[in-house]
Amino acid sequence: MGVKNRFLQIRLEKGYKFQQDFAKFLGVSQYQYNRYEMNVNQPSLESLLKICGKDKLDMDPRELFYLDE
Repeated sequence: MGVKNRFLQIRLEKGYKFQQDFAKFLGVSQYQYNRYEMNVNQPSLESLLKICGKDKLDMDPRELFYLDE
């Protein structure tokens, strides 16, 4: 059981084919974004709030994460 994210699903829904392009849009490195998408790491609270803000994903952070049981 653990916390997982929906970065891959959201990236594809937003029309970004490449991680590098989506990472640039979010303001994170491609390396760090890859670790998020692969659920190796999760963003810090500060990064999460920036990523989910009005100028980026414009979504509630709870929509990005789920509990994997």
